[in-house]
Amino acid sequence: MNKVIWLLIISDILILSAFGLITPIFAIFLNEGITGGSIVAAGIASAIFFIIKSVTQLPLSMYLDKKRDKLGFLLAGTFVIVLIPLFYAFSQNIKFIFIAQAAYALGAAMAYPSWISLFTMHLDRKHRGFEWSLWSTGVGIGTAITAYIGAVVAQNIGFKNLFFIVSGISFFGLLVLFFISKKYLKDVEKIEGFVIPWYHNHKK
Repeated sequence: MNKVIWLLIISDILILSAFGLITPIFAIFLNEGITGGSIVAAGIASAIFFIIKSVTQLPLSMYLDKKRDKLGFLLAGTFVIVLIPLFYAFSQNIKFIFIAQAAYALGAAMAYPSWISLFTMHLDRKHRGFEWSLWSTGVGIGTAITAYIGAVVAQNIGFKNLFFIVSGISFFGLLVLFFISKKYLKDVEKIEGFVIPWYHNHKK
């Protein structure tokens, strides 16, 4: 299996599993721990994320299809995502949560198309179904485990500490992505059929 695939899967498992810690308690956090928060506000926060992500993701993905620096967009978007739990931790008013959701959506709109593009480009033609299933299984199991753990952690040490933990784990997911840069350059040259000057010069 291509090393890029492994690194993308590991990164996604770390980040999505980390955010799985928040999933079961986010509405409770907004209802009990934020000024102006409520169950309705939790619904609005979720809507803000999905609407902004959906509206911006399509034009960004079209732009990415014309550009070579997909890894750069993935790193930038993931960096924004990693910061979101810290924004939650220091938010005291629901308006700040809504702003955080908007930023989260923009980060996701940059990261998701980039991740999918890189993953698809590096799939083994003979094992595409398995490699997609490996990603799905890893993320599914990780999220299932952390959904339970997140509720326990929030109950015992509080929401704020939980958000710090989520950001910390996600940061490791971001760091993993930095290990794929050189491999990415080599494979993109081979797969997309264009010559990258830096890599071309160092092959000689």
